[in-house]
Parts: sequence; C-alpha cells; structure tokens
Amino acid sequence: MAGPAALNAMVEDATLAPHLRGRGLQIIGVCEHLSQREGLLQVSPILRDFTAEEADLLGANMLLVRARPGQLLIAEGEASDWMMMLLSGTVDVGKRPVGETEEAEATVTRLAVIKEGAVIGEMSMLDGEPRYASCRALSEVEAAVLTRGAVTRLIEKHPAVGAKLLVKLTQLLAQRLRNTSSKLVKVLQQQKPSGPGPETA
Repeated sequence: MAGPAALNAMVEDATLAPHLRGRGLQIIGVCEHLSQREGLLQVSPILRDFTAEEADLLGANMLLVRARPGQLLIAEGEASDWMMMLLSGTVDVGKRPVGETEEAEATVTRLAVIKEGAVIGEMSMLDGEPRYASCRALSEVEAAVLTRGAVTRLIEKHPAVGAKLLVKLTQLLAQRLRNTSSKLVKVLQQQKPSGPGPETA
C-alpha cells in the first residue's frame, strides 16, 4: 500500500503534521485498509459508492489521526487546505456569534453533532477560505485527514478514483446548500409580517 515516500508526501502538505501535533492530535500513520472498517463504506456519504479497492486507495493517501475528548480538530476562522473523515467517535460542530473571539466559549452555538462516516472541513480544503465553524471531539475520535495536495496526486495517478471523490464532494456540498437554503426560507417565512389588517375609518 503506501510506503514511507507516500507518508512523507502527505506530511509535507502545508506542514500538516506539525499543525496537527500542535493541536495535540496523535498521528498514527497512513490510513491503510480503509475498507476493512466495519460499515464505513455504507455510512459515509463519500465512500458509499466506492469499491473496497477504491476506498483502500483513497485511504492510502490519507493520514490517520487520533484525538482525546475535548480536543479541537478544526478551529473556526483558520485557513487550511485539508479535510477530515470521521472513522470513530463523535464530534461537536459549533460557531461563535459574529465578532466574538475564540475565548468566548460559552456563547458558541452548536450546529451539529456528527459521527462515523461524516466529513468535516471539505469546503476549506477545496476553496482555501477560512473555516466556517469549529469542530471538537466529544469522545475519543479517529479520523482520516485528506489534503488538497493528496487530492491532486490522486487525480494525476488514479483519475477514476479522483473523479469519483470530487463528484461525491460536490454532491455533499450541494446537499448542504439545499439544506441551508431550506432552513433560511423557513426563517424568512416566520419573520414575514402578516397581511394588512382591516381598514379603519
């Protein structure tokens, strides 16, 4: 599968390893044998249509990391070019009110609690923009980290798998956009003033 050269290439992506270790995350190595994780190919929206061989190929281009409960995986507002796929554990996704600093923990709004198979950080990986929300481990977590550089190499060396991955990410982003638009419409409808009352003399 992936040897030392592949691991070194992934670690070099945007000084990924020092960044992850700086967060206190433990780097286990390359995420080999991804298909052997029970049920992952069925529950993950990214891997659902991947064959076992394709999943293993993708995993060979990802780093396996481990986090303890309470550890920060992704920080709102930071700029980075990688995403995570949760392999085990649960993660809290939260956002601060506009203008508040990272220290204002008590005012963080929980957006979601996500579990095995979910993907986080894919928007920033693709567009390089600052992270929209923070993600913190609620339990012990194992995750596979994929960088933009690894995606580029995957497309160059295994175009069919790279294309399938990009299609899956596009579908995921489109679904999230639909969900967000639907919630926005509901909020706007609730705020819409009622029609004019009866005229008075």
